Amino acid sequence: MSQAPFPLSVRARFDQPSRWLWLVKWILLIPHYIILFFLSLAFIVVTVIAFFAILFTTRYPQGLFEFNAGVLRWSWRVSYYGYSALATDRYPPFTLADVPDYPARLVIDYPERLHRWLPLVKWLLAFPHYLLVGVLAGSGYSVASTDDHRGAAYSAPSLIVVAMLVAAIALLFTTRYPIGLFDLAVGVDRWGYRVVAYVALMTDRYPPLRLDQGGDDPEGPVDPPAAGG
Repeated sequence: MSQAPFPLSVRARFDQPSRWLWLVKWILLIPHYIILFFLSLAFIVVTVIAFFAILFTTRYPQGLFEFNAGVLRWSWRVSYYGYSALATDRYPPFTLADVPDYPARLVIDYPERLHRWLPLVKWLLAFPHYLLVGVLAGSGYSVASTDDHRGAAYSAPSLIVVAMLVAAIALLFTTRYPIGLFDLAVGVDRWGYRVVAYVALMTDRYPPLRLDQGGDDPEGPVDPPAAGG
């Protein structure tokens, strides 16, 4: 018997970016970064409230769920436009709602019931994902011994940072975005959002331990709904 698909779908449509716009996207995205900072704080507060609601009722209040789903959608559009993918020049809209025609789309199914006690340990169960996604998306560190036998830590750029740097240079000099780097970037972002949805108590389905690359998500609904989450 096959297992049901993961209830979160992260999809992307490659939308050829221009040669130079990536140089100034960090400035253009400042309004989004400011709003997302406060939305992220609200996301944490809502997750804490949902934790107690699930503990006592086994339900995630639907209004709170839709808010957090909207934060994830907004974050994914900004990430896709910005330096987690650089795969579109279409400026992300300022909305929590689903935008069906935007080239980056996130859809998550609302769970009717959730396990009462699982929220107590989800953060711990996701530990293998922290390690794997950290290797792909986080900074790498190495420790070496110096001549005086003292340890020294060195920070190395993550795989996704290197991939985006190569993609940006390729755009600048050739106007072409290597499709393999696009597939990798979307795959890493997709994995990260699956883990966030699980740790934020939005699903009881454990995220698959794999890197699903490319714009098409093998998990989640085949045809995302036209609106909502």
